[in-house]
Amino acid sequence: MSTAPLLEVEDLAISYRTGNRDQRVVHGVSFKVMPGEVVALVGESGSGKTTTAQAVLGLLAGNGKVEGGAIRLNGTDIAHWSQKRLDGIRGAVVSLIPQDPGSSLNPVRTIGSQLAEVLQIHKRGDRKTIQARVIELLERVGLTPAEMRARQYPHELSGGMRQRVLIAIAVALNPALIVADEPTSALDVTVQRRILDLIDELRRENGTAVLLVTHDLGVAADRADRLVVLQGGRIQEQGAVKDVLAAPSSTYTRRLLSDAPSLGKPRPVRILVDNQDFAIDVEGLTHDFPLTGGAAKTFRALDGISFKVRRGSTHAIVGESGSGKTTAVRSVVGFLKPTAGRILVDGVDLTTLKGEALRRFRKHIQLVYQNPYGSLDPRQTIARIVEEPLLNFEPIPAADRARKVRDMLNRVGLSESFLERHPRALSGGQRQRVAIARALVLDPRVLVLDEAVSALDVTVQAQILSLLDELQKTLGLTYLFVSHDLAVVRQISDTVSVMHKGRQVDGGPIEAVFGRPDSAYTRELIDAIPGRSMPDVAALASPPGLHARLSP
Repeated sequence: MSTAPLLEVEDLAISYRTGNRDQRVVHGVSFKVMPGEVVALVGESGSGKTTTAQAVLGLLAGNGKVEGGAIRLNGTDIAHWSQKRLDGIRGAVVSLIPQDPGSSLNPVRTIGSQLAEVLQIHKRGDRKTIQARVIELLERVGLTPAEMRARQYPHELSGGMRQRVLIAIAVALNPALIVADEPTSALDVTVQRRILDLIDELRRENGTAVLLVTHDLGVAADRADRLVVLQGGRIQEQGAVKDVLAAPSSTYTRRLLSDAPSLGKPRPVRILVDNQDFAIDVEGLTHDFPLTGGAAKTFRALDGISFKVRRGSTHAIVGESGSGKTTAVRSVVGFLKPTAGRILVDGVDLTTLKGEALRRFRKHIQLVYQNPYGSLDPRQTIARIVEEPLLNFEPIPAADRARKVRDMLNRVGLSESFLERHPRALSGGQRQRVAIARALVLDPRVLVLDEAVSALDVTVQAQILSLLDELQKTLGLTYLFVSHDLAVVRQISDTVSVMHKGRQVDGGPIEAVFGRPDSAYTRELIDAIPGRSMPDVAALASPPGLHARLSP
């Protein structure tokens, strides 16, 4: 390996123009990436990691600018190059694997044409040569049959397949450096592992270096050679992965590590008072969806699912996209009527309810959605958002409603100062607290949490999980927790159902399923949890011993 750095970021300062003033968001950041090395930029939202990566690519937003410092690529400072000059090296020397495969591909162009475009821009052969290279790249990233995939459009591919297309585009010209910006954050855990394995394999073959931007400490721990930990646009520490994880020198890094679900410990086994007091009892749940095309055909999304949830406990439903977990939870809250089976909630069979009786019963089982940014009405104040269920279900005086809204916000850790704010003025974690308050304002017995923490940074995620645990203890709530993240499930759940292609392939107490899984599929899910090979980080809350930092 060369002793000269491929990328050298030195004393980088970046600001964004807001109104009539410049706000600095990156303050004197310095690090190096050697040829063939994987360096991870880690930190929460707002830490500056994505802004730093965008600056390396010359892709800062229109109101962003490099105020100072250098970005040296192969020894040449590109920090103030024009876009035209940067176009000559983007793709050929440095390329990007973006975060969201759903919005990064042109929906009206075929996969083959989008892959060919990068080759055409850099004049890498005639039409026949480029078409042959497109097929070769699609085969290399595992998209076969390549000829068929080249003719397809993005909507015809799964999320993991679309991400493979983005990887093919990124490696098409054999760049020296790939910037991977949260390349797997939107993917299921097994698909995530396959994508990261593919990036590793291509990196080893071509000697490509990777600048990995991620908030997932488990991914960084497994895949990076060195870590650069950012907070508030400043580097807290950096060094070899094993050194930083073994003895982090900053309080912030220790907090990130202790909050990371993949590096944490499972929930202690709890002894519930009445083992036969079930809040939810699902038996033989089956759901068929009709297929279009005229013929009387159906698709079986759920096939005989059965599970029970003891009152005051947390039951998780886990599985990849397409496993049927969302169909199951929509059935349990009464949004879908199943083809067959029973759903008992507090002894009432939801499948027998309809009309007003079903609507009234829904106050006893409330849903918290995945996306805190899309589930709150941006036009309403927080007070109105939390109050709305009371207007729908509870004919109580305005003063009593206002008191109940204040009490519920206080219970989820938000002061009265939030009442007149709008969602846009809140962080993701604060928005999810509002969503939980709205769900709890009707005093439900059961709370269904559909990927309720998957859109949050690890530290905010840990805060919400702690809040849910406290609410369960004080209010006696029963949780049905839906997730594809087994690391989080292990932390919060008492029991679990593992679903695969509409069937339940494993189920029971969390310690039994994780310790002695029955199915090969569950074992594959567990093996794919990032960061599982790292040492126990429970002791990191205490001040570390002497730790020699690795200077950039």
